[in-house]
Amino acid sequence: MENKKKILVGEDEKAIALALEHKLTHEGFDVVLAENGEQVLQKLEKDKFDLLLLDLIMPKMDGFAVLKEIKEKNIVLPVIITSNLGQEEDKNRVKNFGVADYLIKSNVSIMEIVLKIKEFLDIKKND
Repeated sequence: MENKKKILVGEDEKAIALALEHKLTHEGFDVVLAENGEQVLQKLEKDKFDLLLLDLIMPKMDGFAVLKEIKEKNIVLPVIITSNLGQEEDKNRVKNFGVADYLIKSNVSIMEIVLKIKEFLDIKKND
């Protein structure tokens, strides 16, 4: 069996985090949850992930600060932003950090997020 892709989900809204964890696990991913920015960084420093799904508004340290730390610490991994911040200014702010995609949570379903992740990691259905 091939190695499962490991995804870190930085999301402070429990319901969304659990829904993502459930759906991604069901789709064959290894999922780790972090409920605030500090936890995201701790987990990134301890372990290797194939992708980070990151909310921008989180307690202790927001997504912008997390992106800055990732860059400063030279942690290399694709990041997909999931946020309800839809302003161009916010999108431009994260572009400087080379994020892979920016999804507005209120505009996408959990399944769409999963499809984006699969598309990004280039995972084909082998059914």
